[in-house]
Amino acid sequence: MRRFTLYLSAMVLAVLTLHAHDTWTLQQCIDRAKQQNITIKQRDVTARQAELNVRDARADRLPSVSFNSNQSFQNRPFAESYSMVDGSQVVTTSHKNTYNGSYGVSASMPLYDGGKIKNNIALNELNSRIAQLDVSTAELSIEEQITRAYIQILYSDEAIVQDDEQIALSQAQVDRAQALFKAGLLNRADVAQLESQLANDRYQRVADETTRSDYMLQLKQLLELDGDTTLVIADPTVTTDALAPLPIKTNVYAAALDARPEVKAQLLALDRSVLDEKIARAGRLPQINLSAGLNTSNSSGNGNMFTQLKEQWSNVIGVSISIPLYDRGKTSNAIARARLEREQAELSLQETRKALWKSIETYHLNATSAQQRYLAAQQREKAARTSYELTSEQFRLGLKNIVELQTDKTALSNAVQQTLQAKYMAALNAALLRLYARQ
Repeated sequence: MRRFTLYLSAMVLAVLTLHAHDTWTLQQCIDRAKQQNITIKQRDVTARQAELNVRDARADRLPSVSFNSNQSFQNRPFAESYSMVDGSQVVTTSHKNTYNGSYGVSASMPLYDGGKIKNNIALNELNSRIAQLDVSTAELSIEEQITRAYIQILYSDEAIVQDDEQIALSQAQVDRAQALFKAGLLNRADVAQLESQLANDRYQRVADETTRSDYMLQLKQLLELDGDTTLVIADPTVTTDALAPLPIKTNVYAAALDARPEVKAQLLALDRSVLDEKIARAGRLPQINLSAGLNTSNSSGNGNMFTQLKEQWSNVIGVSISIPLYDRGKTSNAIARARLEREQAELSLQETRKALWKSIETYHLNATSAQQRYLAAQQREKAARTSYELTSEQFRLGLKNIVELQTDKTALSNAVQQTLQAKYMAALNAALLRLYARQ
């Protein structure tokens, strides 16, 4: 048993360790967030509440039935009592205490209300659909945030690798300079300058690690993971499309107008304002209700209880009509508010479309610009690396001075950084653009 327990513990630990160090692709992160993200869950709860409101609105068509009972005990301390002869006995009767009971079942059902119930059902159905679209909007927003954080982490990872390369180059320069200094071929100031460059390269690596940690924290929070959870990410497909042809922005905009949930929600908001006006107008129409009831009662001192209940039994059915004559302008104000709501919904739709076009235009412009910079930066990096290698060799032979070596080293570092920035900027904006183009 002890061996089995140790074996089981080892297996559980192995599984947990494997899971903790599992590699997450971008799509896996997105799928996890859709299941676990708190913001999405909150929107989902709101959507389910809206569905319950639909059920309540539909139930208004059905009759309401209720049972009512009233039980009372009455005491009259100053009431007089009287006696009567019953055969050979004298019976004394007192009406000081009286018990009364009433029982009834009542029902009511609307026959006509100017279409208020029908329109209220349609209104709540629209609200439910809007709530569901809000869930989809939240999912797309989280997906966009995850894409940003994920690609920024990949950028930081590659930047750290380049930092290590620069540190290695600087360290080699320092080692060479120190050897030349000991041989009397280089002064101390030049050595100090190279040591300073090495310290700057190490500082840049720490800064890039800090940036990576910040984006990793953002990603873990979006995925609802604990801060101490080990999260390994790797998705080579993210950057392989950095130079892929971009979709035409007008086509992206047309697809977004068709598919984006925030646009659909604004269109439904227009329909909702129409229903609000119809419901408000129903305040000017008469209302007709059908009612029915069964009633009976009993009282102490009036004979057998069941006999009383039978004799007091009554059936009631009726129709009530309510015709509004004057409501101090409340109906007119409700109609005016509904019209203003429609005007506001139209403006919100225009604003949503405008913001949508701005986002697509920005992503397309940034992606196009980044792709062009990436192509140019690759050529610049290649030339800078060749120049640095030649200068480094000439410095070793004593043909170049420290200033020339540092200049080429800085040029190479800048070229590498610009290549990375352009590459991941192109990948990020292309990914976001495809997100908007998705049907």
